[in-house]
Amino acid sequence: MEKLTVALLSGGNSSEREVSLHSGEQVYEALNKDKYNILQYDPQSDLARLVQDAAKIDIAMIILHGPLGEDGTVQGLLELLNIPYQGSGVLGSALAMNKIVTKQLYEKEGLPVIPYIICDRDQTVDAENCVSQIGLPLVVKPVEAGSSVGMSIVKSAADLQGALEKAGDFDNAILVESYIDGTELTAGVIGNKELEALPIIEIIPDKSYDFFDYEAKYKAGATQEICPARINEQLTQKAQNYAKIAHRALFCKGYSRTDMILKDNEMYVLETNTIPGMTATSLFPQAAQKAGMSFSQVLDTLIELGLEVR
Repeated sequence: MEKLTVALLSGGNSSEREVSLHSGEQVYEALNKDKYNILQYDPQSDLARLVQDAAKIDIAMIILHGPLGEDGTVQGLLELLNIPYQGSGVLGSALAMNKIVTKQLYEKEGLPVIPYIICDRDQTVDAENCVSQIGLPLVVKPVEAGSSVGMSIVKSAADLQGALEKAGDFDNAILVESYIDGTELTAGVIGNKELEALPIIEIIPDKSYDFFDYEAKYKAGATQEICPARINEQLTQKAQNYAKIAHRALFCKGYSRTDMILKDNEMYVLETNTIPGMTATSLFPQAAQKAGMSFSQVLDTLIELGLEVR
């Protein structure tokens, strides 16, 4: 069998560059060298070389996070170059990257979302009005950023402005949500026309963290992850069903991972990741392993799904 030439894209220009580079290294190690010739590219410096090499590339593996990687821009370039790639296309990537559009599409599909307000970093915000509308504590985060970058928990109206400024360093648009102190869950799905829901993962940040922030996500030992989650079968099926509905509502392809929070048997959908973390110990590969798929097999499947739809 002739080897496929795979372009592995990692790095990029977003605030999640280091996470992407680390994921890219682990994906490179896990890809079967008997099946693939692997060419590595960092979009920060290698886009011209990628364009030059386009004719010899069979498929791209996009292991990028955040703006200019996960938001449809790189996907659009690959479309222009006629290079297939794993995961969601331009539309799904752009929709899922924008937390406001995501919530609106969730609501249209009947998925429960946390009460929220949309703010603009260039406009003065009436903190007391925000609190009166959706209460305290509040979660403040940039509309287009991942890995909890720029995110804060606000426990008093006096602290809201500082949190808005922090989020405003990463985006013009800012999302303010009610804070729900519940059980954090995440649900992966994989497939094109037929979606397979993976086992649910329960996320327990160390008590020293207010929430599952950037450090809690990536510092070794900072978070306990339990798969399958310690919830009953009915809630498990609900979470898996919500993940499938979210995936389709956002026009995702190939795979995605949807984050949720559970409080008093009420489940709320938070956001959907179109390029979940891709180290061997990341959440999506963990769930896939529990379903019987090794990390290498996950990557093989994503390549097959990417070739299937393009």
